Amino acid sequence: MATDMNTNDDTYDDTYDDRVLYGCMGLGGTWGPEPYGPLDVDAAEAAIHAALDNGIATFDHADIYRHGKAEAVFGEVLARTPGLRERITLQTKCGIRLVGPGSPQMYDLRPEQVVRRVEESLTRLRTDVIDVLLLHRPDPLADPDALAAALMSLHRQGLVRHFGVSNTGAAQIARLQARLDVPLVANQLEMSLRSRDWVEAGVLLNTPSAAGNGFPLGTIEHCLDHGIRLQAWGALANGRYTGLQETPAEHATAELLVELARRKDTTPESVLLWWLMRHPARIAPVIGTSRPARIRACRDAALREPDLTHEEWYRLWTTARGLPLP
Repeated sequence: MATDMNTNDDTYDDTYDDRVLYGCMGLGGTWGPEPYGPLDVDAAEAAIHAALDNGIATFDHADIYRHGKAEAVFGEVLARTPGLRERITLQTKCGIRLVGPGSPQMYDLRPEQVVRRVEESLTRLRTDVIDVLLLHRPDPLADPDALAAALMSLHRQGLVRHFGVSNTGAAQIARLQARLDVPLVANQLEMSLRSRDWVEAGVLLNTPSAAGNGFPLGTIEHCLDHGIRLQAWGALANGRYTGLQETPAEHATAELLVELARRKDTTPESVLLWWLMRHPARIAPVIGTSRPARIRACRDAALREPDLTHEEWYRLWTTARGLPLP
């Protein structure tokens, strides 16, 4: 269960259980202009309670998910479930703008836009405070001093308790942190057994393969050294190892996950998440399925310590690579 993170406490309360987060991108109906309906609220309620029943109490949003409908249906569930808000941690993101047809998508971390997006999220979520606000992607045009001032104002007003980033490298994090009076507490990155650049960046040095790895080297270490919790979006690899496989390496990995799950009396989904969680950075996977059965399949990731040996962890890694390590 989530515990309260005091608005006046600038340290991140590490006692609340964010071992696994529930990603709410799939809630709220379609990505189109159609409004959500009662069935969409019911589906959101089923997913939220499935997450809570299986040890997940931190819910990850973004203002752009379903064009705001994901936050809105979540807010409907909060409104009709007394006491639910006190049991959970709410995290949302801002900084990506979905512009109209024919216009490019853009990133926007101008202070007035950040404040506006936070106010809109609070309204949709029907809450008076966001526990953690992540900056969704870096904006190359952002003024870091003005951005930091806007964030600190939101904090002082009690509208946002903690801040973090997403899809952000070590140097960018350090530049923003130097201007903030509170610590950045999270960095959410694409990380999975399939999206492995984050772990391979550190072992491909001095090899020809290093040139093809775009992950900013040192980011994982920076987060570890500064107490910034790594969160992994795409953690279930879009079902590539627990649903449809397309390559020999994916087939072999899926078979290995089944073998390990049987040996450890759990599910392949939990083993897949354990692979992330076994890393010293204590990576917190974000699972984005809206299907209660698939949420339940992740239960042991939320409730058990990662049960993978050193050898098993490497066996999964090399099997997914389809190539030996250098």
